[in-house]
Amino acid sequence: MTQLILEDIVKSFGKKEVLRGASFPFEKGKIYGLLGRNGAGKTTLFNCISGEIPADGGTIRLMEDGQDVYDPDKIGFSFAEPVLPEFLTGYEYLRFFTDIHRGQRADIGTPEEYFRLIRIAEEDQHRLIRNYSQGMKNKLQIVSLLIARPPVLLLDEPLTSFDVVVAHEMKEILVRMKQDHIILFSTHILQIAADICDEVVMLHGGKLTGLDSEQIRRPDFEEQVVRLLTEEET
Repeated sequence: MTQLILEDIVKSFGKKEVLRGASFPFEKGKIYGLLGRNGAGKTTLFNCISGEIPADGGTIRLMEDGQDVYDPDKIGFSFAEPVLPEFLTGYEYLRFFTDIHRGQRADIGTPEEYFRLIRIAEEDQHRLIRNYSQGMKNKLQIVSLLIARPPVLLLDEPLTSFDVVVAHEMKEILVRMKQDHIILFSTHILQIAADICDEVVMLHGGKLTGLDSEQIRRPDFEEQVVRLLTEEET
């Protein structure tokens, strides 16, 4: 079994304590929705997991066959604000990205196939990325993770900038991919979490609390989440 295990992760910025002993085991084959109020620390948690910033305490382990193989290179992070080489065209970027991964796997498609998947028109494929809209940049970022396929995928608000059709297609892709990955995504849209998540993990008071699939499918799921996230921090 492959697991991403967080144990007592703490992180402060000055006097503001954001993570206060966040612990949770995440398993391969599941999609986890990370819910929390604005400022709860969701992006901070993702930054700590990915190695973008160091945690002040606690341990992060990626366990495979009983061995800790954690390495930031094994963590794929889709930022809310995409980080892309904006001096390239979209086509140049995807051609480069597919070329460097084609030697590792036989199932890498062509840039044209990935552009069709994310519905970017041919005339836009040869524009500089700096001239892309936010939604188009997010599409490129997500498809990069689909190509690279790291063991852990961290998706920060991944679907909010997509239109209805592309968001639906991306959700289906994530569901198909989950058997080979540990997928965590943050969202403030409860319906997205209810649609595709196997579990929901709430970040509140700097700690993590899980809700299983039965709780997610209950008709009072939204009320339950709101109640838990508005409880006074202890």
